[in-house]
Amino acid sequence: MGPVHNFTILADYYQFYIQDDDVTFGDLSDAWTPEAVSRLLAVAPHTVGIGTVRNTKVVVTVEILEANCEIESGSFDRTNMCSIQIDTGRLVIAGCTDYFPDAARINCAPGLYQVLVGYKGLDTVSADGLEGQDSYHIYLWPAIHPYGGAV
Repeated sequence: MGPVHNFTILADYYQFYIQDDDVTFGDLSDAWTPEAVSRLLAVAPHTVGIGTVRNTKVVVTVEILEANCEIESGSFDRTNMCSIQIDTGRLVIAGCTDYFPDAARINCAPGLYQVLVGYKGLDTVSADGLEGQDSYHIYLWPAIHPYGGAV
């Protein structure tokens, strides 16, 4: 397992995102289809939007792994998988209304990554949506070509 990066992110509009550190990416407006909203996951080039069950600050952990590892999916209420292309070597983690230059960043090798998003505590959110123990866990590892080697 890699180092764990912990964040508290404002999930304004019930979402936050990870993306390549290139300001020209990040447009998820067409990606939030009804299916994506239901899945709590929207994917666009170089960007992944993670849906949340609260419209407030949420706990987010991010781990960048060297390879795929066995992650106990049973410890999550829900999981989603997708991929993300990182060209700049920096992954941005932010709420959709955050000021991009001030957003959190993690250094990583450029390339294509598999992404597993695990959602915990979804059923702990209060009726008014202000309190809860929900948390969002993101694992990334280099994508492997089906015939061997990194993509």
